[in-house]
Amino acid sequence: MTALIDIKHTNQADRNKFVKHLLDDIEAMDSMFKNKSFDTDDIRIGFEQEYCLIDYNLRPMMLNLELIEELDDKHFTTELAKFNGELNLDPRILGGDCLTQYENDLIRLLTKANKIAHKYGGKLILTGILPTIKESDIKIGNITPVQRYKALNDVMTRLRGKDFEFRIQGVDELLTSSESVLFESCNTSFQTHLQIDPAQYCNIYNWAQAISGPILACCVNSPIFLGKRLWQETRIALFHQATDIRKSKHAMREERPRVYFGNEWEDGSIVDHYRKNLSHFKIIVTKEIKENSIEVLNRGDIPELQALQLYNGTIYRWNRPCYGITNGKPHIRIEARYLPSGPTIVDEIANAALWIGLMNGMTEEYRNIKEILDFDDIKNNFMKAARSGINAQFQWKNHDSISAKDLLLNELLPLAETGLKKVGVDDKEIDKFLGIIHKRISKERTGAKWILDSFTKLKKEGSIEETVASITEGMYQRQKSGIPVYKWKLADFKEAGAWTSKYLYIHQVMTSDLITVGKDELIDLVKNLMLWSKIHHVPVEDDNGELLGIISTDTLLSYFSYDRDAADNVLMAGDIMDKDPITISPETLTTDAIQLMGKHELTCLPVVVDKKLVGLFTESDYIKFSGYIMQEMNEGDKKSKK
Repeated sequence: MTALIDIKHTNQADRNKFVKHLLDDIEAMDSMFKNKSFDTDDIRIGFEQEYCLIDYNLRPMMLNLELIEELDDKHFTTELAKFNGELNLDPRILGGDCLTQYENDLIRLLTKANKIAHKYGGKLILTGILPTIKESDIKIGNITPVQRYKALNDVMTRLRGKDFEFRIQGVDELLTSSESVLFESCNTSFQTHLQIDPAQYCNIYNWAQAISGPILACCVNSPIFLGKRLWQETRIALFHQATDIRKSKHAMREERPRVYFGNEWEDGSIVDHYRKNLSHFKIIVTKEIKENSIEVLNRGDIPELQALQLYNGTIYRWNRPCYGITNGKPHIRIEARYLPSGPTIVDEIANAALWIGLMNGMTEEYRNIKEILDFDDIKNNFMKAARSGINAQFQWKNHDSISAKDLLLNELLPLAETGLKKVGVDDKEIDKFLGIIHKRISKERTGAKWILDSFTKLKKEGSIEETVASITEGMYQRQKSGIPVYKWKLADFKEAGAWTSKYLYIHQVMTSDLITVGKDELIDLVKNLMLWSKIHHVPVEDDNGELLGIISTDTLLSYFSYDRDAADNVLMAGDIMDKDPITISPETLTTDAIQLMGKHELTCLPVVVDKKLVGLFTESDYIKFSGYIMQEMNEGDKKSKK
């Protein structure tokens, strides 16, 4: 790809050239549309498979460039972060056994990539959001060192003007911020493309919007982020907030986010769609364009519309119209961007089969969609699906309420079957892939449901770190089996393997749910907090979360033992706290922390990042850690004796 340039760093003459190319591209598309130049003979489909790289400790592995270089395969390309990548499958004509062919392609190519990842001590996993990801993994230093990603980050952070803020409420609540756009990289998708007849664009696109909520409801697979249970498909909220560059604080002014579902039904041609985009979304990056699309068209060739494609790529509609050229013919396709990666390859192809079938199964009733469905209901359905998954309750025809499950089973699945038959997909294919969807819906066993049920089971017996590690390894092992998610058994702690490898760093074993006080809190309060909560250490921090000191039960006992008048004094936490405790970072090796505690006879080590308290590693954590190591050793001895 030609180097991208932040629009701010483009001189006026170069900016004007790009804008002229963009306007010419729209004019060229209009000419091709009017002259019926677009390919309508065949219906092609295609897929983009995003994946995460993890090491054998189930943590993100920052080696995407090394993997892709050794693969030396045009199907593989980089993604925004060093720990993920993308596999682009070749387009195929829809029909026959094309879905199984794609399934086999994915198995073959991902197996090939996995073999190379193993050489680096890692593996590939398909998941909407990696459960074991940490904030320390999502720092600017882990952006893939490719110019276009740096340019994208630079322009997005400049336009934002301040840190990106994240607030997502589910069972738990996420409240954090990031200085870069890298949080977007935590989302991995299975993007599905369908070629359409541009003359039917308006009806087809509106139908794609209408079915997005119901389809998403049965495909959700991303309920956990940074150890917190958020939305059933947290990617929807996370992607929106990770790319939100709006600044306006005026409630009366409406600004459209770059991640966009839409505010109304489409009512024009495909060319009108791009004209509206240019009216509402600023040009944020440019690149050098060498050929003029009008001149290319006038000499009888097909223009690439490079400026338009670049501009369109910076607007992240969940259903995005795209332009392309296949076998010398231009085409228009719809890209469904909301489907998550995973839980298995066969589940992904089943998701795609549902979408492709529904797209081709639109009835005459739905061609007049504005008369029977309200756009606000459709948009709300999409958000409900992201939050609640298969348990969502929708508004459908004439504002009638219906459950996602009933709508899918009783109306949409039969339409999808009809749509696949209409385009010549084999009956065996239809039965296989839509059968998986039917079972998943009937049993209410989505990927998100499996993750959340496993989380609920495991967190009763262990830490969040243990829980997400076990879920991640359980997910990986079940993916290898190829068994659809509706048949999966819940994850088990034993799946994460030995503590000695899975809990190498302090952030994997520390306590992060802390009780803290300010330096001006009464010692009487501190004593009672420790008594009520059955804890032996209370950190003292300021209003910004920076560690000021720590109070232990030994501190309290020592102080009151030697100062008989202490009980009569008005004492504050700041008066008796240890003002200079030894601290460690989350990336400290667990063995190093244990040695440090032994050397200095400590019972607690505060864990800090930039002076801010993020956790504690106490003697209780050490005892628990040691117990698991002994358990692993005993089990190993038993196996060796057998």
